[in-house]
Amino acid sequence: MLVVGIIKRNWRPFCGMLFLSQIKEATRHLFTPADRRIPRIRIETRQAATLAGQRIMVAVDGWPKHSRYPNGHFVRSLGSAGDKETETEVLLLEHDVPHQDFSQAVLSFLPKMPWNITEEDMAVREDLRNLTVCSVDPPGCTDIDDALHCRDLPNGNQEVGVHIADVSHFIRPGNAMDLEAANRGTTVYLTGRRIDMVPELLSSNLCSLRSSVERLAFSCIWEINDKAEIVKTRFTKSVINSKASLTYAEAQMRIDDANMNDDTTKSLRGLNRLAKILKKRRIEKGALTLSSPEVRFHIDSETHDPIDLQTKELKETNSMVEEFMLLANISVAQKIYDEFSECALLRKHPAPPPSNYDILNKAAKSKDMVIHTDSAKALADSLDAAQVDGFPYFNTLLRILATRCMMQAVYFCSGMDSDFHHYGLASPIYTHFTSPIRRYSDIIVHRLLAVAIGADSTYPDLMDKHKQSALCNNLNYRHKMAQYAQRASVAYHTQLFFKSRGILNEEGFILFVRKNAIIVLIPKFGLEGTVFFENKDKPSPKLIFNEEVPSLTVEGHSFNMFDKVKVTISLDASNVQHQKIRMSLVEPNVIFPGKLTYRMLMGCQ
Repeated sequence: MLVVGIIKRNWRPFCGMLFLSQIKEATRHLFTPADRRIPRIRIETRQAATLAGQRIMVAVDGWPKHSRYPNGHFVRSLGSAGDKETETEVLLLEHDVPHQDFSQAVLSFLPKMPWNITEEDMAVREDLRNLTVCSVDPPGCTDIDDALHCRDLPNGNQEVGVHIADVSHFIRPGNAMDLEAANRGTTVYLTGRRIDMVPELLSSNLCSLRSSVERLAFSCIWEINDKAEIVKTRFTKSVINSKASLTYAEAQMRIDDANMNDDTTKSLRGLNRLAKILKKRRIEKGALTLSSPEVRFHIDSETHDPIDLQTKELKETNSMVEEFMLLANISVAQKIYDEFSECALLRKHPAPPPSNYDILNKAAKSKDMVIHTDSAKALADSLDAAQVDGFPYFNTLLRILATRCMMQAVYFCSGMDSDFHHYGLASPIYTHFTSPIRRYSDIIVHRLLAVAIGADSTYPDLMDKHKQSALCNNLNYRHKMAQYAQRASVAYHTQLFFKSRGILNEEGFILFVRKNAIIVLIPKFGLEGTVFFENKDKPSPKLIFNEEVPSLTVEGHSFNMFDKVKVTISLDASNVQHQKIRMSLVEPNVIFPGKLTYRMLMGCQ
């Protein structure tokens, strides 16, 4: 691609900090953006002394031809650097996450309270309030999108229902609330804070499928035989009354407790049995089971600081819920595509190009294994077979690497694309139907499904493939930025955690090898960090990097992927704006030039 000219610069205000000029009473100072990719910006201000130590926003005005720095101006102060509220604000702004309070125009479209289900609602919906429906979610979840039921049928089959909050009943096309939700695209979950896509009255109350209250739902109901094969599928707008709002742990406890035999527990056991069959069949078809270390913070109720950090433990019930959400999404995707082949909003996951697997292949080769990557099924089978005696965590490490090889899944309009396949799920068609409280894509899918079954009327934009495609572009952007913001929030709270812990010694595994460093994963914390072997102020050790293996030899000691090491973990707060977790090698103890150990060289006590 050749750039022949710039029509319009995509400049935006940048967050960062002001570094004062050394010249006394100077009014021209350099601003350093939080984003390291952005150059420093020269601004003029007489408030420099006040702004020192603050996080501020600066906008670029222009970049003179012969100037090293662009010129800009001060926009506003965000607060003191290091303050939790300030740092969260920076994080949201830098990732372009809309987080302002909902406007009065948006709030004006909320239903008037007290709200109740009317006779008119009941007349056009199926009454499922008698069913033993329950929800299973993470602890503390208030925006409950989905609920499930399972019951025996007289013919020996089972009826399974996935009931999803009917958000599209409350958010009508084209009004201010709809436009705001479309712009936000997704709810953003930060550590200790949630940025809602829709106002809280809907997300945590009227749409949330809480227990013991009547709620409007959109239900996908199957008749399923004993082999977990679908006999019949139907979709209906409904009214439900959830009998229990459970956490994954609570649901697991019910399933495992032989003394519990109430209707909710029986329903859970039926769901769990079928889910295991569905998962086994999915994996046999080539669906991937990958891995990514996720962490959960335990937050102090008064200070809101992290007091504990641990990797998330997944239970059978996590998989149980996931299987039926996948099944509902696939069933709905097929239905809306059958009805609207040109304007169905779908989700695809492209197959990675072969070069993406280079690092995975090298890693497997280092353990005398071969990973076949010509298809998702071949990859899944290879990963299942990849075991090392006496090293149970090896398979998890390999799956973490495989995850890094994947492409990003994206939304698209069926009339604008021909490749629908979802590589990771090994499904020919897929969409998102099950989380309309927190994803706008699902609201559009609900509207398409409602038109398909005659439960709602259509509108021009819904059937316009070009507008649907433009909407998908925004949803993909918002989804990606939400992921980045969530990761940045985890990184910030990880820094807070280690700030209060001082220096810790932990065991880890080498995930990647670089020319002058190793990247180490600490399973206990789901944390990655880099151990550098060069220090610009100290004698350089002898380094030999073999890119093919890959391995790094430091003063005769060889480091390979998946090697076990011990490191010290500490917070480097020397740069207020760019604090980072620092790792230093403890074991193996490498002897450097001048008979210094690695720890002595790096100044680690």
